[in-house]
Amino acid sequence: MTVRRISILGATGSVGSSTLDLIRQDRDRWQVVALTANCQAQELARLAREFSAEVAVVADEAHLPELRGALNGTPVTAAGGAAALTEAAARPADITVAAIVGCAGLAPTMAAIEQGQVVALANKEALVSAGDVMMAAVERAGTVLLPVDSEHNAIFQCLAGNDLAHVRSITLTASGGPFRDWSAAQLAVATPAQAVRHPNWAMGAKISVDSATMFNKGLELIEAWHLFPVGLDRLRIIVHPQSVVHSMVEYRDGSTLAQLGPSDMRVPIASCLAWPGRMDTPLPPLDLAALGELTFRAPDEVRFPATRLCREAAEAGGAMPALLNAANEVAVAAFLAGQISFTRIADTVAQVLDVSNDAAPPRSLDDVLWIDRAARQRAQSVLELV
Repeated sequence: MTVRRISILGATGSVGSSTLDLIRQDRDRWQVVALTANCQAQELARLAREFSAEVAVVADEAHLPELRGALNGTPVTAAGGAAALTEAAARPADITVAAIVGCAGLAPTMAAIEQGQVVALANKEALVSAGDVMMAAVERAGTVLLPVDSEHNAIFQCLAGNDLAHVRSITLTASGGPFRDWSAAQLAVATPAQAVRHPNWAMGAKISVDSATMFNKGLELIEAWHLFPVGLDRLRIIVHPQSVVHSMVEYRDGSTLAQLGPSDMRVPIASCLAWPGRMDTPLPPLDLAALGELTFRAPDEVRFPATRLCREAAEAGGAMPALLNAANEVAVAAFLAGQISFTRIADTVAQVLDVSNDAAPPRSLDDVLWIDRAARQRAQSVLELV
């Protein structure tokens, strides 16, 4: 039996927790190298002890004393801060699960890519903000990049053994989020508590709000543009409330392949962990008869303009996707804090993008981070005018 070394960046989040749950199913096959979290020192220490990790890192260095105390008497190395996070990601591993949310995950993800092994990517902001830079690094290092997002993993599976030249279109499915049937008047007064209550998926607050606004699907469109370069004109979005069909690929001969599965992140994560093979998961079989029907409808870009904004940012290229991502992160944080209304999220992003953009296309990670900081300042200025 081959033992594989694995690092999990963002171990206490939903993707990290699901990954560790799968590792528990076959513990002897895995050696855990690094586990990281933002500030949940006690939970990180518990996981590091359970999985005998070599190193545990909190991104927020203020929580390092707490982490060290919780790991006292164990062989686990405790570290904290951005540099330690990147160093942990650079440790030799057969596979690294990159699941740190937002631009905080850019530098660690790049460090993992530069190892030249396998990176299971769950940080969509990495490709949205730094797609050209990241993909160039993947090519230089010879890294295998496996998509963890359920939609991109579905596309990856549907493309297996096929040539992109034979693809007529790729369709990403969207649940539509908790507000898919709400009127414009209802959306204007939607609360953070309502926005994070996703009907199908158990996710963190930020990604749940992104699902409610449809920014999540727009960001996934940009991500797919980098992962599966068939051209923006061949990438489509369709609303599928049941979240059973996770995405589809149509070929030039008229055949359409779809990947179906339960709304559980352990399915795409298992696909990455076992690639190019398969592994068992503790999930019941999909019961289509019990589901009864699967429905689809076109997205409404009047009530939910996020997908249009994301497509326009991708078409503009250069620094625009990074500007869009940063503005969205700032606006979502303001909404969750009760500072702006739900509909102001997309309005804020649109205003940031409307300001003349004189930033050159990013050629390095430092360029991306500079654009990100500038966009956040611009978004804060927009919000202060509200």
